[in-house]
Amino acid sequence: MKKIIFTISAFIIVASVYAQQPKTPGVMKESKPGYYQNTIMKDIRAADEASEPAKKEKRFQADFSGMSFPNKVSFYQQEWHLPPVSQGNTSTCWCFSTTSFFESEVHRLTGQEVRLSEMYTVYWEYVERARRFVAERGNSAFGEGSEANAVTRDYKKYGIVPREVYSGMEAGRKFYTHTKMFKELKGYIDNVKNTNAWNEAEVISTVKSILNHYMGVPPESFEWKGTKYTPKEFLSNYLKLQMDDYVDVLSYMQQPFWQKAEYEVEDNWWHSREYYNVPLEDYMKALKNAIRNHYTVVIGGDVSEAGLNREAQVAIIPTFDIAVADIDDNARQFRFSNKTTTDDHGMHLIGWYEQDGTDWYLIKDSSSGSRNNDEAAPEFGYYFFRGDYIKLKMMDFLVHKDAVKELLAKFGK
Repeated sequence: MKKIIFTISAFIIVASVYAQQPKTPGVMKESKPGYYQNTIMKDIRAADEASEPAKKEKRFQADFSGMSFPNKVSFYQQEWHLPPVSQGNTSTCWCFSTTSFFESEVHRLTGQEVRLSEMYTVYWEYVERARRFVAERGNSAFGEGSEANAVTRDYKKYGIVPREVYSGMEAGRKFYTHTKMFKELKGYIDNVKNTNAWNEAEVISTVKSILNHYMGVPPESFEWKGTKYTPKEFLSNYLKLQMDDYVDVLSYMQQPFWQKAEYEVEDNWWHSREYYNVPLEDYMKALKNAIRNHYTVVIGGDVSEAGLNREAQVAIIPTFDIAVADIDDNARQFRFSNKTTTDDHGMHLIGWYEQDGTDWYLIKDSSSGSRNNDEAAPEFGYYFFRGDYIKLKMMDFLVHKDAVKELLAKFGK
């Protein structure tokens, strides 16, 4: 009898969940040129960059017709952050999102508002990539992408500067573009491998010369508000940031839970094993507690899904993919293992909203996909992610250790 009662109760609960998740239809829809083609690439072409023609293709997408979502910034409880900025035609979301995160951290810790340089970090990341490429005799990925904790590593070694001290922007540009620069860097580094020219000092010098040409020479010291700093002094003495206070939380089954693990993706090119790997429910609970206790986080994962609509700026998991109630560790790992979940974008999670018991998150974004609307609108440069999208498709997050201290306390026990 008890078993029958339990089964009926479970059926009622599941039915209730499904009742709250109406069917999401799909549609084949032609993608139209948006902010990237109409604004970013238009400006870049005007500055004599190689033309990139618009691509018209039909994609299978969730059909949001007749559906409403909380896609207004004003609905959300927000933590302090600077307005969204564009990464232009570069694959540097990892740096833009994490730099934005540290701007919010500086304000949380000190009350100061400082716009930090993304390109200062990008510069030194390329140097470190080249260094490892030589050390590994070419068996190390050399690309544009990276991970959030690359920023903590680079800050620790090289410090950081305000953006007005070092913008890394070529003269005459409105948007960043690294097409020519990366082509030259990659061509050189490939030649190093092909000719076995493993002289580290020479390789680093040549890589720096290419970076200097396109981005400018980063400062060894600078003056800020009447005081002279080195980049490392600025980090510790003015910004008051301690890099050891920041941790990465990961959730996947291919490494043991409750241990530090390597995030096995190409952009983790230095094979960091400093990710705290936890079960999915613990991961989601920690993320929810962090933002509701006034900590922002950097999230990373997949934004190539049919449930992410760049016109509505909304991301959900459609019912034709998987029911929300069925998202668990297995569903998450299955998609990561078969590569339908990819590590392709980093963003800054800065707010939350609860609607009818469902969690929604406000995402500050540097990509063009969040900008296909009125540039003067408050929503320009933001996404609105329902909790199920993060649960299934966002693989890791970076946060201050105090926000997840209960989670960290379970490690090593």
